[in-house]
Amino acid sequence: MPREGTGPDFIEALARGLEVITAFQPRQPVMTLTDVATATGLARPTARRILLTLAELGYVRPQAGGFALTPRVLDLGVAYVRSMGLWDVARPHLEWLVERTNESCSIAQLDGSDILYVARVSVPKIVTLAVQIGTRFPALPTSLGKVLLAALPPEDVARILAEPSRSGLESVWHPDRAEWEAELREVRARGWAMTDEQLARGIRSVAAPLRDGSGRVVASVNVNAHAAETSMEVLLNDYLPLLLQAAGEISVDFARLESAPHAVRPTGVGAAVKS
Repeated sequence: MPREGTGPDFIEALARGLEVITAFQPRQPVMTLTDVATATGLARPTARRILLTLAELGYVRPQAGGFALTPRVLDLGVAYVRSMGLWDVARPHLEWLVERTNESCSIAQLDGSDILYVARVSVPKIVTLAVQIGTRFPALPTSLGKVLLAALPPEDVARILAEPSRSGLESVWHPDRAEWEAELREVRARGWAMTDEQLARGIRSVAAPLRDGSGRVVASVNVNAHAAETSMEVLLNDYLPLLLQAAGEISVDFARLESAPHAVRPTGVGAAVKS
């Protein structure tokens, strides 16, 4: 558990509060005090104090039968996205890609053995799985995740995939080690990834890496399609070139953003402005 940190600057109370927030999982939006205490391993009185503190701060609210998160929790994730500057850079390119494919497009990053969606432009279509910013899926059966895993040193991938998914989703594809190693080698070789109903029935997609100014993969971007509407031929022959173009342009803009001078607002009289 995160609160087992031993450094002299480790704040156990903060770690416990974050554990309580992350204890709320898909399909369990309302949790009782006992549920939270069990999920986090905290004593009931401790869990109760944390829940009441979070309620006072506006992150949870009492609800019939227990507690539920409030939309204010999204502020934590949005602050991360805004601090990266990635969404501002990516949005016009995603909109361009959506306009030309008429398919939803997303950006994700790796979080343990899951991908976490950090940006998205969607089109109104009926799909098997609902996706929004903050949604997580197991990384390996997704095109976004394959790109991110393939960018890691091979010796790190097995360790990461050994971590349990926190998505609450059971994927269709369950490869053995030899199979997923071969899949990731292919992704590394060609520079993009695809998935055909490996995460869930009816979903296929292609994804490409997003890089910073040093060439490091910092995220991945995809075009997601419904299998009944979009063939693999259309996905690879028509959508993939557009995706690769958009990914390259986002990466260029992201590198430009990193290298641009950033002004720091002065905090007092005579304070200097850094750039």
